[in-house]
Amino acid sequence: MGLFNKLFNSSSEPKEEKVLPWQALTAVNQLAEIEKRSQAKTQLIFKHSTRCGISRMVMNQFVSMYAIDINADLYYLDLLNYRDVSNETGYKFQVLHQSPQLLIIRNGVAMAHASHGAINELELAKFV
Repeated sequence: MGLFNKLFNSSSEPKEEKVLPWQALTAVNQLAEIEKRSQAKTQLIFKHSTRCGISRMVMNQFVSMYAIDINADLYYLDLLNYRDVSNETGYKFQVLHQSPQLLIIRNGVAMAHASHGAINELELAKFV
């Protein structure tokens, strides 16, 4: 096992996991509150497919790059378990569904959105 660890630069030290201040988006009626709160503070919605490897990879990259001190509320939407919420999110904010997808809501509208690898190219600081 020592050779395996050396080859793949593994460490027996446990990694410190970064935890984001996710708020679960699980009900359609939360979208009205997000719209309202976006008048004063940027709202971010991360739509994630729990069965998709690409979605998991992009989410992991997003988590590692996310500045925890950013002045925005961050919502996590499991679009497989809450398909109706995902659909309504698209209708309400006029954004075509993709997965994974990040929506940036400000003043009641989607100021920007991206999917797949483009999520991590968004400069979130421009929107807060």
